[in-house]
Amino acid sequence: MKKTAFLLFLAVACFAQTDSIKNEITKDFRKMGSNYYAYPTPTAKYTKAPAGYKPFYLSHYGRHGSRFHQPADHYHALYNTLAKADSLGKLSDLGKSLLERAKYLDEYAAPRAGDLTQLGVAQHQGIAKRMVKNFPEVFKNDAYIEAYASTSVRCVVSMAAFLEELHAQKPKVEIHQESGKYLMSFISPLDFGKIINESNTPAWQKENEKIYSHVNPTRMMRAIFNDSNYIKKNVDAGDLFSKIYEIGNSLQGSPEIEFSFDDLWTAEEFTARWHAQNAWWYSVLGNNPFAKKQGLENARPLLKNVLDEADKVIAADTTKANKTAAKPAKKTTATLRFGHDTVIIPFAVLLQLENGTMNTGIETADMENLHKVWRDYEITPMAANVQFIFYKSAKRGSPILVKVMLNEIEQKLPVTCDSATIKNCPAAPYYRWDDVREFYRK
Repeated sequence: MKKTAFLLFLAVACFAQTDSIKNEITKDFRKMGSNYYAYPTPTAKYTKAPAGYKPFYLSHYGRHGSRFHQPADHYHALYNTLAKADSLGKLSDLGKSLLERAKYLDEYAAPRAGDLTQLGVAQHQGIAKRMVKNFPEVFKNDAYIEAYASTSVRCVVSMAAFLEELHAQKPKVEIHQESGKYLMSFISPLDFGKIINESNTPAWQKENEKIYSHVNPTRMMRAIFNDSNYIKKNVDAGDLFSKIYEIGNSLQGSPEIEFSFDDLWTAEEFTARWHAQNAWWYSVLGNNPFAKKQGLENARPLLKNVLDEADKVIAADTTKANKTAAKPAKKTTATLRFGHDTVIIPFAVLLQLENGTMNTGIETADMENLHKVWRDYEITPMAANVQFIFYKSAKRGSPILVKVMLNEIEQKLPVTCDSATIKNCPAAPYYRWDDVREFYRK
């Protein structure tokens, strides 16, 4: 089944459903690829800044771009499972077709496991180009940019792609860039494996069992293999089902690979598997009442770094330059950070960003309907990013304003302005920096 046919199948299968969220998702079923969803080019229009205000500083945290699935062992396991079955004559025609694809991936993708793809490079170049276009005042010829990356190679290459495009757009901009272990204290401070273990509480295990009761690999396994007894004795159906889901979703980040795994799925299976994946991310890194919320600690140092750096830039910007100094201090106009989904998810949760039907910081015990209020693909597609844009006015005494964007879409913050004591409180998505800082410092 070709990709277009599967898209049509998904649309028809879900057409009769009244759930508007499901209908929205199935317009682009690639979204149900969870954290493998390839970064979508934003189309939203921006709200005009209050009169007299212009941007002067931008603070950013971005996830690396699309990458090959990891670990390499997953590719090996998929291929070896199918090759063994084929040697015993236990594969259907569909299974033999999947074997051919698995063999190609074992040779092409496994040696690149975890590496940035060329689409990942292009994603960061596109974000950089739009950033310069949307906020040209931040990237004037005398701009000084600070850029920091996780020690992960895919993050370093993402930063390089971003800065390459930034320099192409603005050749005179001065850029300081580095990657090092000491930076991990705010870029990615905690052991993700430990976070997973601590989130797997007995309460969550019960909820997870309920969610996975809707995930059934039986039909797919019988479509791949031609012997039910062989499946029962030799195949870990749940594990293979998950590997097919994850590896298949990763393929959208490698358009040079001309096949997909779409023909293995029904719409119901794919949706149920995504619901489980979405809930898992929420359990580990979201505001999940069934877990210990240790994942949120992975982003608190980043939030503090964003607040501290902004305060330093604002203080420097509002201080008159020392003309007698031998070498005037550089004024940072943008701080760029390149890291991981395991930080940007809890970062967005701590910020409690709201847009449309989703609030990233929501706490809900209703896992059956989690997808209606919290969706992983909206938070952390490949190349996901959060941008704080700071504005100032030439008018004396005017407050510094800030707006926050998630994946280049303006967000509403849980921050209030006391209109009883403050004149001319700005309207969302613009907020007084004093109010924003006070709220998030807590």
